[in-house]
Amino acid sequence: MIALKDVLTLLDGELLTAGLPLDAPCPGVFASDLMSDVLTSARPGWLLLTGLANAHVVRACAVADLAAVVFVQGKRPDNGTVDQARAGRLPLIATRMPMFEACARLARLVEDGGHGV
Repeated sequence: MIALKDVLTLLDGELLTAGLPLDAPCPGVFASDLMSDVLTSARPGWLLLTGLANAHVVRACAVADLAAVVFVQGKRPDNGTVDQARAGRLPLIATRMPMFEACARLARLVEDGGHGV
């Protein structure tokens, strides 16, 4: 399990939804820009990494019961999407890292049992 606060640090991220707790453990990570894949393959409680930065991401995460979203490659959702996520208590994190690097870092963290930060 990994904690969102560790993800924020590891990916040199910026929390876009200030005030939401980051201590929830995530048992896994799913990376995709296709929300149809998120809906069919991501598991409840997982963290989503995506380069898609719009309201569809927040809606898909609500349906799939995901723990948080990391937007890669410096992508940032608009203020309305951030407000929607905040209302749904879905933490949003932005990082400048490309998808591959973010996934590789998180894979090492998961392999270490979430204690690599």
